[in-house]
Amino acid sequence: MGRIICTGLGPGDPDLISVRSDRLIRAATHVAYFRKLGRAGQARRIVTGMLRSDVTEYPMEYPVTTELPFDSPEYRDALARFYDDWAARLADLSRTADVVVLCEGDPFFYGSFMHLHSRLQGRAEVEIVPGITGMTGCWNATGQPITWGDDVLTVLMATLPEADLVSHMQRSDALVIMKTGRNLPRVRRALQAAGRLQDAWLVERGTMPDQRVARLADVDPADCPYFAIVLVHGHGRRPELEAAE
Repeated sequence: MGRIICTGLGPGDPDLISVRSDRLIRAATHVAYFRKLGRAGQARRIVTGMLRSDVTEYPMEYPVTTELPFDSPEYRDALARFYDDWAARLADLSRTADVVVLCEGDPFFYGSFMHLHSRLQGRAEVEIVPGITGMTGCWNATGQPITWGDDVLTVLMATLPEADLVSHMQRSDALVIMKTGRNLPRVRRALQAAGRLQDAWLVERGTMPDQRVARLADVDPADCPYFAIVLVHGHGRRPELEAAE
């Protein structure tokens, strides 16, 4: 019996892959990864040059991305069938060999592998290798701490209703807003309503060669990059400033 090993790849820079994940990826003979139909895939791009010459690759291509509303029954049904199918295929493969599944960021932090993990219970041995989250790479790219002292950090999905976004933004000290893309106009409006737009940063492709860090208020409203996170830094209690006073 083999195993299904999901390796966290970190925020995008290959140098930020853990030593353990690096070792497993380089030794793997079976590697699976998620990607959009017809695309190379971000996870696969991160490991360029790391795979064995005799590796067998299994691109897991999403049946839908933005063609249907994410909360529609058709979208949910299509993805459920997709995850059911790949859970069965990976379980079958693991009967004779280890299968390494590549996952951007950390597998258990909003990663697609979570949907496979729940389906694989009792069907295969599953191992998770943690990774640095994408948001960690992004807030380090801004060059300033995301939280101070007693700050409360809230992670939001841009897919939430606008009123919910505003409510959370008003209650929290520091914010990380993920899954922006075409939802970015909604995020901008919510930040404006919460009085926090001027403090917001947009980090696109954090830690990657084409990284961009900009004040969200200065970004063209029509510019909605897919690989981007919005950040609002906390400004809580700072002991060193209190000591100076």
